[in-house]
Amino acid sequence: MDKTVTIPRPDDWHLHLRDGAMLKAVLPETARDFARAIIMPNLVPPVVTAAQAREYHDRILAALAPGSRFTPLMTLYLTEETDPDDVAAAAASGLVHAVKLYPAGATTNSASGVSDFDNVRAVLERMAEIGLPLCVHGEVTDHDIDIFDREAVFIDRVLDPIRRATPGLRVVMEHITTENGVDYVKSSDRDLGATITTHHLIINRNHILVGGIKPHYYCLPVAKREEHRRALRAAASSGDPRFFLGTDSAPHTDPNKESACGCAGCFTATNTMPLLAHVFEEENALDRLAAFASRNGPAFYRLPVNQDRLTLIRADTPTDFPPRIGSADGPVTVFDPGFPVYWRVS
Repeated sequence: MDKTVTIPRPDDWHLHLRDGAMLKAVLPETARDFARAIIMPNLVPPVVTAAQAREYHDRILAALAPGSRFTPLMTLYLTEETDPDDVAAAAASGLVHAVKLYPAGATTNSASGVSDFDNVRAVLERMAEIGLPLCVHGEVTDHDIDIFDREAVFIDRVLDPIRRATPGLRVVMEHITTENGVDYVKSSDRDLGATITTHHLIINRNHILVGGIKPHYYCLPVAKREEHRRALRAAASSGDPRFFLGTDSAPHTDPNKESACGCAGCFTATNTMPLLAHVFEEENALDRLAAFASRNGPAFYRLPVNQDRLTLIRADTPTDFPPRIGSADGPVTVFDPGFPVYWRVS
């Protein structure tokens, strides 16, 4: 007999939709299962003002299929020229739900990010006053820091000093990848949460490097040792309200992923929910899938839990996921977990 799990319709608290032809191709993959998503602002040029966020929001709505029930939650890209008043007005209008901090050069399209954190103090203080979350890409970019240590060093050198200097600032550590990140979130009893991606629950750094380089497993922050993957699984499946789903689903065309200097990002929008059901079943925690995917994120962002429901079914035969989706820009490979998955969305 098939096994079923029904949860409130989930949300994605970290999503890349890109723009133009790519937006039109990948948006249906998220809108099919998810009710809302925090939309990343690292376009080229980045979304840095309320006016730009409104224009991007309208392009997303225009790309939705008729009758689709999906709400994009917009963010602003924090730069050293960001205007605190513009941020506050965007938040007050209900348009913008967070501001995104990229250390300059940390990941895709992050060249406009922050180099001198003293230059954004006024923005962070205003955000603390109004309760607007700061979403952080938690890696330092110093050339002398090993890429596998960047998250742990960021916590000590950047994040903890920012939080101490700005009491009341609500922070989301996005796509944590280390036991250090898990422990830091657990050390705080307020104003701190973390998203965990689908792919970081499934792969470690061996999957990228053993037997040849696997470009479709390459992401930033890069996957770490197995001990860190296990810590992420324990956190995600614990029911702890400080941890919630942010897929960081990041579409790149295959030629851009498979080039001599391939882009970072895993495209997981298509199959995230079946993959999560597989992971949570392995962790004997299917009863806590709703907390991770549907309840903890809205609680942190002070939004209601979705009233619609989503049902996952476990069948006796593996689910066939498309190996890639097409776009006018080129094909995008769907994340392959490397094992059969028996779950599907009803």
